[in-house]
Amino acid sequence: MGDQEMLLNQVFSVAQITSYIKEILEGAFSTITVEGEISNWRPSTSGHVYFTLKDNSAQLKAVMFKGSLYSLKFKPKDGDKVRCTGRLSVYEPQGNYQLIVNKMEATGSGDILAMLEERKKRLAQEGLFNEENKKVLPQFPRTIGVVTSPTGAAIRDILQVSRRRNKNINVIVLPALVQGEGAAQTIQKMIEIANFYKLCDILIVGRGGGSLEDLLPFSEENVVRAVAASEIPVISAVGHEIDWALCDYAADKRAATPSAAAELAVPLLSDIKQDISYYKTELYNEIKQKIEKKRLIVRAFDPSSLEVRFRNIQQPLLNRFDKAKQGLKDGILDKIKDYRTRIATYKTILENASPQTILNRGYSMVRDENGDVVRDSAQVNEGTALLITPAKGSIKAKVIK
Repeated sequence: MGDQEMLLNQVFSVAQITSYIKEILEGAFSTITVEGEISNWRPSTSGHVYFTLKDNSAQLKAVMFKGSLYSLKFKPKDGDKVRCTGRLSVYEPQGNYQLIVNKMEATGSGDILAMLEERKKRLAQEGLFNEENKKVLPQFPRTIGVVTSPTGAAIRDILQVSRRRNKNINVIVLPALVQGEGAAQTIQKMIEIANFYKLCDILIVGRGGGSLEDLLPFSEENVVRAVAASEIPVISAVGHEIDWALCDYAADKRAATPSAAAELAVPLLSDIKQDISYYKTELYNEIKQKIEKKRLIVRAFDPSSLEVRFRNIQQPLLNRFDKAKQGLKDGILDKIKDYRTRIATYKTILENASPQTILNRGYSMVRDENGDVVRDSAQVNEGTALLITPAKGSIKAKVIK
């Protein structure tokens, strides 16, 4: 009986079949790379991520455990085209097979650019690129720190420019990987070490030119955050002038090349000497002018000239005093004259309004027997006794009609 016939006659349990399938799949595909589009990206509370890889005709369930997520160089999302490397596994309780992903990368430079753009936008929203956070480079640094490869062209260019511009400035090399796996972590670590031990006054972070993939470590999120958090001013010098990395936006200054970064960081010794000479001359002239002014001031206090100066100060004051005294006197006399005129006017008004003055004009005041002033003939009757008061004396009369 052949193997096929034996399999047909044998009855298997579900567990046996699943176990056989698991053994075959996992044995045949211990390491496999699958390319597809992410769908149903679902991070779990445990830190793992579950998702589906799909193309136009099929789907494959996948999982990426928490430990593997740290190696991601971008933030995956639904619709991203990726290349996943891992192993096939069968989950026996449910009879499902899935891809356990150890490594994931975006496929094609277009996807890398999209990933960088997404990361740039997200970090910008957090304020990591804000201009108000940029620090000013110190004018006279003593030590320049350089985070780069100790064997690359970048450090040679920086050292050459630094020596040419100012031999008195120290350059410390903080060696780091600048491409490949683990590069971003070493760059971050060197930036943090420089800050922790305060190793330098300015920090240059960069490398020479390369492909977009070669420059990716300088766009990793941990590197960008380390640059933004650095208390030491950072100059980003990644690649050539046309190259760019996200740390360019987070740095306090961006240089087109490592050589340009050295020019920014290291002041020209001849310029410093020239400035010192200029300010020395300016200071000397200013002190000389101040001394001359003080001499003139002291000379003015010579005993022979003090009396003249005193008279010059006193005379205008005496003139002002005399003018003020005369002005006060004239003002008082004018006031008295004015008051006299007003009093005379008021006297005339009062005299003209006096009852005696009216009586002196020939008028008389008539009162009835009750003493009331008679203003209307209707107030009296025939036989009413009246008292007439002319200007002088009085007259008693009786109403006849």
